[in-house]
Amino acid sequence: MKLLLHKEIERLKKEMLALSAVVEEHLRKAMNALQRHDPERAREVIAADERIDQLEVDLEEAALKIIALHQPVADDLRLIVAVLRINSDLERIGDLAVNIAERAIFLSGHPAPGVQIDFAPMAEKAQEMLRQSLDAFVNVDPALARRVIETDNDVDRMNRQMYCSVYELIRGNPDQVESLLHLLSASRHLERIADHATNIAEDVIYMAEGKVVRHKPEEFVGEDYCRGEGQ
Repeated sequence: MKLLLHKEIERLKKEMLALSAVVEEHLRKAMNALQRHDPERAREVIAADERIDQLEVDLEEAALKIIALHQPVADDLRLIVAVLRINSDLERIGDLAVNIAERAIFLSGHPAPGVQIDFAPMAEKAQEMLRQSLDAFVNVDPALARRVIETDNDVDRMNRQMYCSVYELIRGNPDQVESLLHLLSASRHLERIADHATNIAEDVIYMAEGKVVRHKPEEFVGEDYCRGEGQ
């Protein structure tokens, strides 16, 4: 019975990694569409969201079936619980990739803002966090997971800087408010992707050590911050 349980768990892990590969690819495509103003690539991301949703449902059903049939305990149970949580975070990252793709479609049909907004550093950091959090899961590496959690502060800082940059552009270019707000929304989606990567890293720590390290308070960024009053 124990051998069968471990075979089912290994199959579950492979299914989760297959989902993660799809999510990572579509996030990459969404960012490419945003930066290149490529509506066709953006539509590919949106069209693929149904596949991600179905993979998420299938994985959840498989995990719940293992719990029901085998009643795992200790390390095995923590791993399955971690997979269920990570599964949910991956599906949400897929949704956020769709949101970014929708911003790309809008921006491809409207005049670009007068000043170039560079999403590359923030996008690379968020994608790196996602890759590393999944590597931490595969290798059961809580030390790497903790480094991912620490990196989230960098993405938060980038998002704050992006907010302030766009805020200043809106003040100077009121005729481009709608396009600039779509750029700001894309920045916020990237920040949320980093948060989900952090959640995955926290689940790795739970899986490896049995410690719950969630619930980081979220910081509000507004006009006062950009004026220097919130720093």
